[in-house]
Amino acid sequence: MTDLARVHLDYRVAFLGYLPRREEAALHSGYKLGRAAVADGLSLLDLVQVHHAVFLEVLEDSRDGELGQVAEAASEFLLEVLAPYDMTHRGLLPGS
Repeated sequence: MTDLARVHLDYRVAFLGYLPRREEAALHSGYKLGRAAVADGLSLLDLVQVHHAVFLEVLEDSRDGELGQVAEAASEFLLEVLAPYDMTHRGLLPGS
């Protein structure tokens, strides 16, 4: 299994864990996933592609009445996953 395939699987599991209840503990798994991706040198673009692929997979399995909730949850989860990238970027800016 490639590193990107492993990240895809981990992302899917973490997002599906967050989706039903949208609890903080499950959201934290997204943050940890993002931290691991930064540490492993995964590009931001790769991570966003993984998010998009998982999001589309989940949408295919969702009922029409759930689409808005799934999209909102996906946005919340992605922001949490990207938080470590943002913190790393801000730490590298002059004057930070």
